[in-house]
Amino acid sequence: QVQLVESGGGLVQPGGSLRLSCVASGFVFSGYAMSWYRQAPGQQRELVAGIRRADGDLEYGDAVKGRFTTDRDNAQNTVYLEMHLRSPDDADVYYCDAWNYGQIVYWGEGTQVTVSS
Repeated sequence: QVQLVESGGGLVQPGGSLRLSCVASGFVFSGYAMSWYRQAPGQQRELVAGIRRADGDLEYGDAVKGRFTTDRDNAQNTVYLEMHLRSPDDADVYYCDAWNYGQIVYWGEGTQVTVSS
């Protein structure tokens, strides 16, 4: 059974940090590009970060460049997102997805990040 399970969300003050994890199972993790998205209620999904399967090439959404970092551990079937959270604008549900041939094929249930003083 394919699963992507995100964790690490929570409440943090503006200027604080969180590290999200996404553990994959049921498929060959190293063969897939992985990405992080975020979505607020009633809003479109926003790309946060992506990491390719082979060369580890990275991309980041404009809103998070310089503040968020993603990496992956193929031995642990896990992708991470290190976040320096600036304001409540960063508060969303964060999801990880697995990509193959340019399409999202697997996705998780998300983890809530709240930024508030």
